[in-house]
Amino acid sequence: MSPKPMVRPGGRSARVQESVHAAVRGLQAEVGREALTVPLVAARAGVTPSTIYRRWGDLQELLSDVAVEHLRPEGPPADLGTLRADLGAWAEQFLDEMASPPGRAYIRDALLGDPDGSNAGLCSAFAADQIDIVLSRASDRGEAVPDIEQVIDQIVAPMMYRILFRPSQLDAAYARALVERTLSKS
Repeated sequence: MSPKPMVRPGGRSARVQESVHAAVRGLQAEVGREALTVPLVAARAGVTPSTIYRRWGDLQELLSDVAVEHLRPEGPPADLGTLRADLGAWAEQFLDEMASPPGRAYIRDALLGDPDGSNAGLCSAFAADQIDIVLSRASDRGEAVPDIEQVIDQIVAPMMYRILFRPSQLDAAYARALVERTLSKS
């Protein structure tokens, strides 16, 4: 069983994680993903390769950890005053980020270094948490809202399928159409 990275650890562990993550991001920008090696990342991060192997297991699990951290939302979704506007803006932003070349690479890395499916669960939870914020705000305003699973099934799932398998017509109009269909059913 390979070690799994800790989520947002504290103290020295947090500093090591941040240093290693920063090294990965910097090296990816400079030399490309294909040229990355554990010794190269370790040297840039100022740690020993054994630190990386002990904590992440291998390069793929490290890349997966970096990808999951990148896919974590930086803040709550915009509050534009209505469910339609909030969910539409969130869906457009989600699609734009995930369908971009870096987004696709992060999705791939998050899943490739994830033998037990925990990273996929984290990424799903990130989206569900954002959707919950949008739906809770709308509910607090007295608007009728679909449930989270309906939004995931009718907005997120089709977008992810298209991103992974049919990457055409992935634009704001597509995201808005999914939102409109979902809201017309609720």
